[in-house]
Amino acid sequence: MSANISSSHNSEHLTHPAYRADIDGLRAIAVLSVVGFHAFPNWIKGGFIGVDIFFVISGFLISTIIFGSLARNSFSFVEFYGRRIKRIFPALLLVLVACFVFGWFVLLPVEFKQLGKHIAGGAGFVSNILFWNESGYFDNAAETKPLLHLWSLGIEEQFYIIWPLLLWAVWKLRSNLLIITIAVAAISFALNIAYVGSDVVAAFYSPQTRFWELMAGSVLAHAMLQKQNILTKLKHKFKTWLSRAVYAQAPGENDRLLSNVQSVLGAVLIAIGVLFITKEKHFPGWWALLPTLGTVLIIAAGAQAWLNRVVLSHRLLVWFGLISYPLYLWHWPLLSFARIVESETPSREIRIAIVLISIALAWLTYRLIEKPFRNGKYSQTKAITLLILMAVVGYIGYSCYQKDGFGFREIAKKSLDFTQVEEYSGYARCGDGDDTLQWCLYKPNAKTNAALVGDSHAHDKFLGISKTDKNRNWMLIGNNSCPPIYGISVEIRQQNCQEKSENIIKSLAQSSDIKTVALAFYGSYFLTTPYSADDFLLKSGPQDIKISSREFSSESRVDIFYRGLNNAIDILEKNGKQVVLLIDVPELPFFPRDCFRNPYKQKCHLTRHEVDLRQSEQRVLVEKLQQQHLSLLVYDPIELFCSKDICNFQVSEIILYNDSHHLTSRGAQLYADYFIEWLDQHSPSR
Repeated sequence: MSANISSSHNSEHLTHPAYRADIDGLRAIAVLSVVGFHAFPNWIKGGFIGVDIFFVISGFLISTIIFGSLARNSFSFVEFYGRRIKRIFPALLLVLVACFVFGWFVLLPVEFKQLGKHIAGGAGFVSNILFWNESGYFDNAAETKPLLHLWSLGIEEQFYIIWPLLLWAVWKLRSNLLIITIAVAAISFALNIAYVGSDVVAAFYSPQTRFWELMAGSVLAHAMLQKQNILTKLKHKFKTWLSRAVYAQAPGENDRLLSNVQSVLGAVLIAIGVLFITKEKHFPGWWALLPTLGTVLIIAAGAQAWLNRVVLSHRLLVWFGLISYPLYLWHWPLLSFARIVESETPSREIRIAIVLISIALAWLTYRLIEKPFRNGKYSQTKAITLLILMAVVGYIGYSCYQKDGFGFREIAKKSLDFTQVEEYSGYARCGDGDDTLQWCLYKPNAKTNAALVGDSHAHDKFLGISKTDKNRNWMLIGNNSCPPIYGISVEIRQQNCQEKSENIIKSLAQSSDIKTVALAFYGSYFLTTPYSADDFLLKSGPQDIKISSREFSSESRVDIFYRGLNNAIDILEKNGKQVVLLIDVPELPFFPRDCFRNPYKQKCHLTRHEVDLRQSEQRVLVEKLQQQHLSLLVYDPIELFCSKDICNFQVSEIILYNDSHHLTSRGAQLYADYFIEWLDQHSPSR
């Protein structure tokens, strides 16, 4: 991807391979495959193997330089790394700075913080290690990481650092360079096969499991430079068999047929990879042999093979090959930022426009940035300057990460509502040693007489309620994804949810101090269709929740859930508790932060009719509970979120939602103001 060596760049020490236009054409195939996959993943499903083509090309060209220079006793580390810096740093610096500047204006603090980390990782060429520890290359979150593509550059740079040092040491010890190269490649390939079955993310990002692809190019470089006897004999035998099979005669002196077959076979292997390798496959693994061997065959065929001479050396492909490195750098950040701003996959027209813009930026970068730095005078000064600039950019990125995305930015100050504040000072965790409880908080210096019970929809409201209420001392108790039910099973992310909830209900019922118990929970447990933006982002929603009961197995989900709530309320009321049921807040089919970032986004509110329709079964269930429990208090927050016709995610300048169904800190505070005023008015004790 980054190696682009030309014989026109004369050097005092290093040996360089003769320029081959067909290799630039092969680069074009690689970069266009990657760009096609990223822009149109449903059309070019295996285009990501273009990176594997780059790996082989880089291994071949870099190893040709090293092997040739060592043979002449003229290898220079200073010159080698200086040329790498002048080749790689200019375009990379430009893209890193551009991402930082654009992110400054459009990214929220947590997003800009992550970008800062990735900028630091890109500047230090350890992006693959960072992404290895974050997620997979094909995960949903990957689409919103503008520098995700730098993982491959990290692997190449790690190869450029390690491989010359190893070869130089082996050469100094007068060991066999080819044997060492083959051994390293074999070990790396074996690790690749071992890891891909157990940890596919590690196999994808780890240099140990990827070096074999670069080493394949290295083996080819050594064989072509040294013209190994064994390779010559095998080639001659295959040529003889092929010529007799085609012409029924001896091959004579013409090697053209063998070269043509090699290059065509290589192209077929690459084409098969693009067509049949998908992101669902365990990659790299054995599948990576297709692009790797295909690239080796094409390069080994030589510049005079028909495919190489006529197709790959075509002027248009060569042009794309020359701009392949900046095109690779530019295309993904543009696609990723478009995905962030649009909050969804951009339209086909936008993606086509982004590809065209990427090509234009790549050409300008090549002409105005790359060529001036690579050629001309002051070579050492340029390299040192670039090294310093890269260190500065890396430091700025790291500072952005350390300082939580630079909260003093204008967009950061306006988006403070999205920063959840959980100041539990003055609260202690319940001292019963029950580690099955995700939350159990109370004030140790006050007599607790009210409990907020439930899942994350209780948790997000607790601080607001506990701070606002001057007449009660509240505790929070519950578990994420576990509603306050009794006698039925609700399973989604928590194990033993029924047992945990029943223990909570029994504990509160037996407490002589607790007088008021408020039940808060996600209001769509019993529905069967996804709706909120989180449902679609996580690819998991109410349809994945299992609601069951041994006693009432023939009943519907909503009826079983009703029984679970009814049982819990019944137990609490029989033990003298005032039970308050909180109807859930409306779900949003969009993320408020996307609307905040892009004020021109159309779908940033929903009609009251949509909300009423989504909550209809919940409200029928609540009415049924009210008829069964005459003393049950039910709080309905709908008027806070909706007018007569429209429901919104903010009130005045207060953003109510942190995601598509949880409240922000200020949203929870506003909710609490309304709720506590209502509770004081309706509480029987007042």
